[in-house]
Amino acid sequence: MKLATFSVGERHSYGIVGERGVLDAGARLGASLPDLQSVLAAGAIDALRALASENEDYALSDVRLLKPIVNPGKIFCVGVNYAGRNAEYKDGSALPKFPSLFIRFPDSLVAHDEPLVRPPESCQLDYEGEIAMVIGRPGRRISETDAMQHVAGYTICNEGAIRDWIRHGKFNVTQGKNFERSGSLGPWLRTCDEVAGGPLRVITRVNGEVRQDDTTDHMMFPMPFLISYVSRFCTLQPGDIIVTGTPTGAGVHFDPPRYLVPGDTVEVEVPGIGTLRNRVIDEEGTRG
Repeated sequence: MKLATFSVGERHSYGIVGERGVLDAGARLGASLPDLQSVLAAGAIDALRALASENEDYALSDVRLLKPIVNPGKIFCVGVNYAGRNAEYKDGSALPKFPSLFIRFPDSLVAHDEPLVRPPESCQLDYEGEIAMVIGRPGRRISETDAMQHVAGYTICNEGAIRDWIRHGKFNVTQGKNFERSGSLGPWLRTCDEVAGGPLRVITRVNGEVRQDDTTDHMMFPMPFLISYVSRFCTLQPGDIIVTGTPTGAGVHFDPPRYLVPGDTVEVEVPGIGTLRNRVIDEEGTRG
């Protein structure tokens, strides 16, 4: 199933995206399951499956898609996780033994078709197309063998960065990865049962030009390992998100760099999951 969070007018709900539109599951399941995160926490995905044969309530064009999980408890992001990414840094360092992790705040990510915002503090807004896993079952110290049983499904992330702010500190990237509305998440959550078991492909386009194109079999730290590793130091909860890393080809690594500017459109496509699209604007009233 493709599970979306959406708004119609002033009303927010969630439901199933079908061929003809969106079925409003929130209206049917009521206050006991008010949002998609509560469905995951209750282990109630089957309640959505039971509705899947009913007629859609809205055309997709009549709703505004929101982030699939509007306010996740934790968003973990993995840096330098595809073969070739370590070499892009040109620092002669050996391949890492463990993944590089950092945290994003929910307000740093917008939904599908909402604008990415370049802040006045920098002209170095960059794109990073990635696959994100949404946790469906809680767990601590999860084995790699059991890891994927804890995943409800996948969504797509443009894990945008303000490059010069990443380099302000010696050992962290928190500042440059958390400017409000600098990245995006969506357009929906695709449940695991509908995603092929083989490698997934990540394609990032800027104004129609392919900038990134790679598959998950080139990850240095595969998805089951990431879940197991993160769950060693914290309990993963339903609705938490692990963003799994970006392929080579981000704008900063071109010569000269090719940062995003207002008017650009970024699309991140993962066949079998969907396409996340956002245009770029300057923060209102901040530039001449």
